[in-house]
Amino acid sequence: MTDREIIATALDWARSGKRVALATVIATWGSSPRATGSRLAVDQDGRFIGSVSGGCVEGEILATAEEVIASGRPALREFGVSNEKAWSVGLACGGAIRIFVERIEECDFLQSLIEDAGAGRDAATTLALDSGERIRFDRDSAPEAWDDLTRHAISTAAEKGDDALVETPRGLFFVELWRAPLRLAIVGAVHIAQALAPIAILAGYQVTVIDPRRAFADAARFPGARILAAWPDEALPDFRLDSRTALVALSHEPRIDDPALIAALRSPAFYIGSLGSRGSAERRRARLRAQGVDDEALARIHGPIGLAIGAATPAEIAIAIAAELTGALRLAPKAALRSAAE
Repeated sequence: MTDREIIATALDWARSGKRVALATVIATWGSSPRATGSRLAVDQDGRFIGSVSGGCVEGEILATAEEVIASGRPALREFGVSNEKAWSVGLACGGAIRIFVERIEECDFLQSLIEDAGAGRDAATTLALDSGERIRFDRDSAPEAWDDLTRHAISTAAEKGDDALVETPRGLFFVELWRAPLRLAIVGAVHIAQALAPIAILAGYQVTVIDPRRAFADAARFPGARILAAWPDEALPDFRLDSRTALVALSHEPRIDDPALIAALRSPAFYIGSLGSRGSAERRRARLRAQGVDDEALARIHGPIGLAIGAATPAEIAIAIAAELTGALRLAPKAALRSAAE
């Protein structure tokens, strides 16, 4: 379950009349199995979803959440873990984790953030750790009470593109970016796609499989994925290929793959890959050049697709693709987005 889905479930609980607490990882040091921004939600009956660590930290947080639900006052908890005790809390080695626990009071505010992000409208919020106040933030709508140093510190953190804990003259803030979900468009419902789709879903992607061949585009072959039995040039205009989206063309059929690649190259998609040997990749470049695609755009296509790990089976190729996709997302996202926009 994604962190966005955890919040959505917590909001459903709150709207049903339950008092609900939301725990958020706001900082980590050393080893941690859960990243900054990870969530755990718990209601007044003790029902909970999500995770903020891999072990007994959850027990402490559930106890804290019970106190927060009763009092309405937010709480900040920090856990330091020695190397000797690390395994007992799910850490590979010693480290520390800081978690903020708040009672959900403003369902509409959080719901609007989820809806905007789902529609591709990014937002930044600040969470004041002393009061629990959460507001939307941008350069043009910073609170008048903020001094220039506070405004600069928070703006700088937001521009880096990651959630961050920021110390300012007005206190400690958690700056959180609410972005569109990661999405993967798989063009060609082939055997490699069957192996890749569940890997991508586990990695947090919303997966859509596109193939006009209805015998291939069968929902039973792709549990958990959205299926579009249509030609890419029919399906992609409404798909919204954005900077949080990747597209892989796997059909090995130019009539299917080429229109999808052209659409992706006209978008800010952060990763574009296409199946085939070096020879077929060169033939593909020639076809796309003939349709007006220049060499700078063609250089965005990862083809042959996937990391060069000697993959041979569909499952191994899927692993290689997923690894390369992760590298494009995590290692050089700003460079990838810049080249997509140029």
